[in-house]
Amino acid sequence: MTTLPLAISTGDPGGVGPEISLRVALSACAQDRIVLFGDGAWLGRRARELGALDGGIAVVPAQGDLATREGVLAIADVGAPWGAQALAHQASASGGFAQLRAIDLAAAAALTGRVRGLVTAPMSKAAVNLAGHEFMGHTEHLARAAKLRDDDVTMMFLGPRLRVALVTTHLAVADLPAEITAPRVRRSIVHLAEALVREADAAAAGASARPIVLVVTGLNPHAGESGLFGDEEIRVIEPAMREASTHALIRSGRVVLRGAMPAETAFRQASAGTVDGVVAMMHDQATIASKLLDWGEAVNVTWGLPFVRTSVDHGVAYDAAESGAADVTGMRSALRLAQRLTARNV
Repeated sequence: MTTLPLAISTGDPGGVGPEISLRVALSACAQDRIVLFGDGAWLGRRARELGALDGGIAVVPAQGDLATREGVLAIADVGAPWGAQALAHQASASGGFAQLRAIDLAAAAALTGRVRGLVTAPMSKAAVNLAGHEFMGHTEHLARAAKLRDDDVTMMFLGPRLRVALVTTHLAVADLPAEITAPRVRRSIVHLAEALVREADAAAAGASARPIVLVVTGLNPHAGESGLFGDEEIRVIEPAMREASTHALIRSGRVVLRGAMPAETAFRQASAGTVDGVVAMMHDQATIASKLLDWGEAVNVTWGLPFVRTSVDHGVAYDAAESGAADVTGMRSALRLAQRLTARNV
């Protein structure tokens, strides 16, 4: 049976996305099937400049058949040419339209089973909003494309030293206590457990034997110190952990759950390698640790979608695109994780 390709959405045309997407795809498609979503003419021309593989380049309509063979660089043209404004190294309405078109068609391909997963290059929220579309980020946008609620999916950062899931994402710190709810905590625990079990099983080419250890942070200093510094741990987090413990992966012993513990303790244990994953209560609690420990190698994952989605953990980097200093490390990590999570070990 022919393996479905992995899709790469090339992101903001004026940022580093097209370059890092092309470079990683060119190096990967000798052993895998890869299809890039963007401006077919621009990507094809740049691919030839970089030295396309012996199998050549196939530019196909993004809404058509995306099947290709290994060794061929497939480019799905989304019908939004990258003009001078879109390619300028700044947020623009035309660039916003082009990148939104690419992510929407790539997501549609994933939802209709024409690709086996989706890797996303960085998008500019400002550019998409300039194009007249409300856009808060890939996580929320892809959830809605799949007709899911924001609360049905979990943002994660999976890196070589830290694997962390976020209970809440982009909101004001003042709003945090009310937004940390038992269903959200439970969802994040279960989603991180599922992701790490799948990755471990793929690496072991079967069910991995060692239990996966997850720790859950508190919200407050010292995890509330028994209610002295806040009671979210007692009222919300620990009851959610008890509920999550009834999930089959935890009940069976495949996953061991600990906490709620102070965030600094949880991340120290993760850094030391004594635990496998951390469930964090808020954005900066997770991302500061992730970027300190795994900068450039952490992969942003949206779990809970009906398809695998991975991404780099950095932004559009207009300055790096303008200077020609784009670093492919993050995109390569995102592609390799997507391959593992879709059981493609290459």
